[in-house]
Amino acid sequence: MERTIAMTGLGGQGIQLVAKLLAEAAMREGRQVMMFGIFMGMIRGGSSDSTVVLADDEIVSPPIVPACWAVLAMHAEGLPKLASKVRSGGVLVRNRATVPRAPDWDGVRDVAVPATDLASELGQPLGAGMVALGVLAATTGLVTVESLGETLATVLPPHRRRHVDANRACIERGARWAEEQGAAGAVAAWS
Repeated sequence: MERTIAMTGLGGQGIQLVAKLLAEAAMREGRQVMMFGIFMGMIRGGSSDSTVVLADDEIVSPPIVPACWAVLAMHAEGLPKLASKVRSGGVLVRNRATVPRAPDWDGVRDVAVPATDLASELGQPLGAGMVALGVLAATTGLVTVESLGETLATVLPPHRRRHVDANRACIERGARWAEEQGAAGAVAAWS
Protein backbone atom coordinates (compact mmCIF):
# COMPACT_ATOMS: atom_id res chain seq x y z
CA MET A 1 0.00 0.00 0.00
CA GLU A 2 1.24 3.49 -0.85
CA ARG A 3 0.23 6.82 0.64
CA THR A 4 1.11 10.08 -1.08
CA ILE A 5 1.11 13.27 0.96
CA ALA A 6 1.31 16.69 -0.68
CA MET A 7 2.44 19.60 1.46
CA THR A 8 2.04 23.20 0.43
CA GLY A 9 2.91 26.57 1.90
CA LEU A 10 5.18 29.52 1.51
CA GLY A 11 8.94 29.66 1.94
CA GLY A 12 9.78 30.19 5.60
CA GLN A 13 6.85 28.13 6.93
CA GLY A 14 8.95 24.99 7.25
CA ILE A 15 7.22 22.87 4.59
CA GLN A 16 10.49 21.28 3.40
CA LEU A 17 11.54 20.54 6.99
CA VAL A 18 8.15 19.04 7.87
CA ALA A 19 8.29 16.84 4.75
CA LYS A 20 11.80 15.67 5.56
CA LEU A 21 10.79 14.91 9.14
CA LEU A 22 7.81 12.83 7.98
CA ALA A 23 9.99 10.96 5.48
CA GLU A 24 12.73 10.23 8.03
CA ALA A 25 10.23 9.11 10.69
CA ALA A 26 8.61 6.74 8.18
CA MET A 27 12.02 5.25 7.32
CA ARG A 28 12.63 4.81 11.04
CA GLU A 29 9.41 2.78 11.14
CA GLY A 30 10.54 0.56 8.26
CA ARG A 31 8.55 2.12 5.42
CA GLN A 32 9.81 2.78 1.91
CA VAL A 33 10.01 6.53 1.21
CA MET A 34 10.29 8.90 -1.71
CA MET A 35 10.37 12.65 -1.16
CA PHE A 36 10.81 15.62 -3.41
CA GLY A 37 10.39 19.34 -2.90
CA ILE A 38 9.62 22.19 -5.24
CA PHE A 39 10.24 25.75 -4.25
CA MET A 40 10.70 29.16 -5.82
CA GLY A 41 14.06 30.90 -5.96
CA MET A 42 13.16 33.06 -2.97
CA ILE A 43 14.24 32.19 0.56
CA ARG A 44 11.02 33.46 2.12
CA GLY A 45 7.58 34.12 0.70
CA GLY A 46 7.70 32.08 -2.51
CA SER A 47 5.69 28.94 -3.10
CA SER A 48 7.06 25.88 -1.30
CA ASP A 49 5.66 22.42 -1.98
CA SER A 50 6.81 18.95 -1.10
CA THR A 51 5.51 15.48 -1.84
CA VAL A 52 6.21 12.46 0.32
CA VAL A 53 5.32 8.93 -0.78
CA LEU A 54 5.26 6.26 1.94
CA ALA A 55 4.81 2.57 1.25
CA ASP A 56 4.83 -0.86 2.86
CA ASP A 57 6.74 -2.28 -0.10
CA GLU A 58 8.70 -1.03 -3.12
CA ILE A 59 7.43 2.35 -4.33
CA VAL A 60 6.01 2.16 -7.82
CA SER A 61 4.91 5.79 -8.21
CA PRO A 62 6.70 7.77 -10.88
CA PRO A 63 8.63 10.91 -9.90
CA ILE A 64 5.58 12.99 -10.82
CA VAL A 65 2.77 11.77 -8.62
CA PRO A 66 -0.63 11.84 -10.36
CA ALA A 67 -2.73 11.53 -7.19
CA CYS A 68 -2.45 12.18 -3.47
CA TRP A 69 -4.20 10.76 -0.45
CA ALA A 70 -3.41 13.53 2.04
CA VAL A 71 -2.64 17.24 1.93
CA LEU A 72 -1.02 19.36 4.63
CA ALA A 73 -1.71 23.00 3.77
CA MET A 74 -0.03 25.90 5.53
CA HIS A 75 -1.17 28.42 2.90
CA ALA A 76 -4.07 28.45 0.43
CA GLU A 77 -1.96 29.47 -2.58
CA GLY A 78 -0.95 25.89 -3.47
CA LEU A 79 -4.36 24.26 -3.10
CA PRO A 80 -5.85 24.97 -6.56
CA LYS A 81 -3.11 23.02 -8.33
CA LEU A 82 -3.71 20.03 -6.03
CA ALA A 83 -7.46 19.84 -6.71
CA SER A 84 -7.11 17.43 -9.62
CA LYS A 85 -4.77 15.15 -7.63
CA VAL A 86 -6.70 14.75 -4.38
CA ARG A 87 -8.59 11.47 -4.09
CA SER A 88 -11.74 10.65 -2.16
CA GLY A 89 -11.15 8.92 1.17
CA GLY A 90 -8.18 11.09 2.05
CA VAL A 91 -7.59 13.98 4.39
CA LEU A 92 -6.77 17.69 4.27
CA VAL A 93 -5.00 19.09 7.34
CA ARG A 94 -4.97 22.86 7.04
CA ASN A 95 -3.79 25.72 9.20
CA ARG A 96 -7.04 27.55 9.90
CA ALA A 97 -5.22 30.89 10.27
CA THR A 98 -3.74 30.85 6.76
CA VAL A 99 -6.25 28.58 4.99
CA PRO A 100 -9.56 29.83 6.41
CA ARG A 101 -11.80 27.95 3.93
CA ALA A 102 -11.54 24.38 2.79
CA PRO A 103 -11.62 23.70 -0.94
CA ASP A 104 -14.64 21.81 -2.24
CA TRP A 105 -13.05 18.36 -2.48
CA ASP A 106 -15.51 15.45 -2.51
CA GLY A 107 -14.91 12.72 0.04
CA VAL A 108 -11.87 14.38 1.65
CA ARG A 109 -11.97 14.86 5.42
CA ASP A 110 -11.18 18.47 6.34
CA VAL A 111 -9.23 18.99 9.56
CA ALA A 112 -8.93 22.72 10.20
CA VAL A 113 -6.37 23.09 12.98
CA PRO A 114 -5.60 26.42 14.66
CA ALA A 115 -1.90 25.61 14.17
CA THR A 116 -0.64 29.18 14.45
CA ASP A 117 -2.57 29.77 17.68
CA LEU A 118 -1.48 26.47 19.24
CA ALA A 119 2.17 27.11 18.37
CA SER A 120 1.96 30.66 19.73
CA GLU A 121 0.46 29.37 22.99
CA LEU A 122 3.62 27.29 23.37
CA GLY A 123 5.78 30.36 22.74
CA GLN A 124 6.76 28.97 19.31
CA PRO A 125 4.97 31.11 16.70
CA LEU A 126 7.10 29.56 13.94
CA GLY A 127 6.10 26.04 14.99
CA ALA A 128 2.73 25.95 13.22
CA GLY A 129 3.99 23.46 10.63
CA MET A 130 5.10 21.09 13.38
CA VAL A 131 1.69 21.40 15.05
CA ALA A 132 0.01 20.55 11.73
CA LEU A 133 2.34 17.58 11.26
CA GLY A 134 1.38 16.31 14.72
CA VAL A 135 -2.29 16.58 13.72
CA LEU A 136 -1.62 14.72 10.45
CA ALA A 137 0.22 11.92 12.28
CA ALA A 138 -2.48 11.56 14.93
CA THR A 139 -5.36 11.72 12.45
CA THR A 140 -3.92 9.19 10.00
CA GLY A 141 -1.31 7.07 11.76
CA LEU A 142 1.05 7.61 8.80
CA VAL A 143 3.82 7.59 11.41
CA THR A 144 3.75 7.71 15.18
CA VAL A 145 4.15 10.94 17.06
CA GLU A 146 6.98 9.24 18.95
CA SER A 147 8.91 8.56 15.71
CA LEU A 148 8.54 12.19 14.69
CA GLY A 149 9.90 13.34 18.06
CA GLU A 150 12.79 10.88 17.97
CA THR A 151 13.72 11.91 14.42
CA LEU A 152 13.86 15.65 15.07
CA ALA A 153 17.50 15.73 16.18
CA THR A 154 18.63 14.00 12.99
CA VAL A 155 16.62 16.25 10.67
CA LEU A 156 17.31 19.66 12.16
CA PRO A 157 20.55 21.25 10.99
CA PRO A 158 23.22 21.64 13.69
CA HIS A 159 22.52 25.35 14.19
CA ARG A 160 18.84 24.57 14.88
CA ARG A 161 19.23 21.56 17.19
CA ARG A 162 18.63 23.72 20.24
CA HIS A 163 15.00 23.83 19.02
CA VAL A 164 14.43 20.06 19.21
CA ASP A 165 12.41 20.21 22.44
CA ALA A 166 10.30 23.14 21.25
CA ASN A 167 9.52 21.40 17.95
CA ARG A 168 8.70 18.17 19.77
CA ALA A 169 6.30 20.10 22.01
CA CYS A 170 4.58 21.53 18.91
CA ILE A 171 4.19 18.07 17.34
CA GLU A 172 2.82 16.66 20.59
CA ARG A 173 0.42 19.61 20.97
CA GLY A 174 -0.93 18.98 17.47
CA ALA A 175 -1.48 15.30 18.25
CA ARG A 176 -3.21 16.20 21.53
CA TRP A 177 -5.44 18.70 19.69
CA ALA A 178 -6.47 15.96 17.22
CA GLU A 179 -7.39 13.71 20.16
CA GLU A 180 -9.35 16.50 21.85
CA GLN A 181 -11.31 17.09 18.62
CA GLY A 182 -12.06 13.40 18.09
CA ALA A 183 -9.96 13.36 14.91
CA ALA A 184 -7.29 10.94 16.15
CA GLY A 185 -7.35 7.84 13.97
CA ALA A 186 -10.25 9.22 11.90
CA VAL A 187 -8.62 8.52 8.51
CA ALA A 188 -6.38 5.49 8.93
CA ALA A 189 -3.44 5.40 6.52
CA TRP A 190 -2.62 1.72 6.89
CA SER A 191 -5.04 -1.19 6.98
